[in-house]
Amino acid sequence: MKFAKLLLSKSSTLVSIALLAASSAALASGSHAGGHGDSPTGKPGVASKVNRTIEMDMMNGMRFKPSEIRVKKGETIRFVLKNTDGVKHEFSLGTEKELLEHYEVMKKFPDMEHDEPNKISLAPGKQGEVIWQFTKADTINFACLHPGHFEAGMKGRVIVAAK
Repeated sequence: MKFAKLLLSKSSTLVSIALLAASSAALASGSHAGGHGDSPTGKPGVASKVNRTIEMDMMNGMRFKPSEIRVKKGETIRFVLKNTDGVKHEFSLGTEKELLEHYEVMKKFPDMEHDEPNKISLAPGKQGEVIWQFTKADTINFACLHPGHFEAGMKGRVIVAAK
């Protein structure tokens, strides 16, 4: 009986340690549903502080129109995106490294839904928006990361001027 209690106690301890390690790793890696906070591209914008609205078309031929946008550091932009194509597209704003990393994930999970302030997926004929504040002077990228769309050229850039 003592042996059984000792074995059960050790098993429970090992299970607890394994669960704690797994939950710590999960928390450390963040989640796809947010938790990113400020990024090198800026931060989520506040609707009441929008400086400008830029209308964009996700269009046939795997293109964004416009594909180049100029803003000033500190500006909060409301991107109004309209998918006028016959297939689903996304708008993902980030550094080249962030976009390439996310693209690898999208290849494995092409139907992934997004709950991040710098991304939006839109079905054909749908419209949505992303509000973003650009906090650093730099060139920031955007792209559709659905498999095949990025390679087809569905990407662009935001040039953020110092002032």
